[in-house]
Amino acid sequence: MSDRPLPERTFVIGQATLTARAPEPALYLVATPIGNLADITIRALETLAAADLVACEDTRITRRLLERYAIRRKPVAYHEHNAAEAGPKLLAALKEGRSVALVSDAGTPLVSDPGFRLARQALGEGCKVVPIPGASAPLAALVASGLPSDSFFFAGFLPTKSSQRRTRLVGLAPVPATLIFFESPRRLADTLAAMAEMLGGSRQAAVCRELTKAYEEVRRGTLAELGQHYAEAGAPKGEVVVCVAPPEDAAPHAPEDVDALLLELAAEMPAAKAAGEAARMTGGTKTDLYRRLIALKAEADGR
Repeated sequence: MSDRPLPERTFVIGQATLTARAPEPALYLVATPIGNLADITIRALETLAAADLVACEDTRITRRLLERYAIRRKPVAYHEHNAAEAGPKLLAALKEGRSVALVSDAGTPLVSDPGFRLARQALGEGCKVVPIPGASAPLAALVASGLPSDSFFFAGFLPTKSSQRRTRLVGLAPVPATLIFFESPRRLADTLAAMAEMLGGSRQAAVCRELTKAYEEVRRGTLAELGQHYAEAGAPKGEVVVCVAPPEDAAPHAPEDVDALLLELAAEMPAAKAAGEAARMTGGTKTDLYRRLIALKAEADGR
């Protein structure tokens, strides 16, 4: 961390050069554009221009944003691979009374990135944490999806293993809200197929791709329709967000689905714990589910 004086605290919007006021000592969580570099707030630019330190996931990506607005700063890297080394240095700067602006590669920090660790550590040290709101891929996808937005649940990335993914989807199936997921383009078709199987193929959904960018696309349909489309069309390009409508009815789980869930859980944990987890997911009774699991195991051993 250098004690050299900062360059002039200015930024440029169009033809206007604006002066940024120095922020008070704190960790500032600054939302950045998810594609279109114009999607940034004046407050965010002011914070990036005037904070004592700018920390980011990828300095190359952040540098492009800074250059767009003529902010002459040299960001420092803070990501999952160097958090153990970089984190204490940023915390030391905060405790010295300096201001630190933290950005992710795109969107709002702490959403599927290591910023959560730094924010929690800063709070634990008694440092102030200030959000600078702005672009957010989950919210952009939600409002573009056409699905209910009065209640939503951000589920992040699903597990990559098929059995764990199915288990997670079973747990999410009854949530009375629009579900929002991040997904890799190359896994999209498989994920949509699993969603159709575990959440119901007739459930409405939307695949939002390249939001705010030149080739932005929102494809709407049932999970079955979307799964078939991407199975035939292949993996799309760009960042993907999947939104799934809330369940229409709180229908009980089919017995065969419960059996499959019990066996999948039992492959990863002891029988009693598997029964308890299945009870939480399905609303069933732990004792009954444990007995059913033992019976299923006996049937399998007898074959």
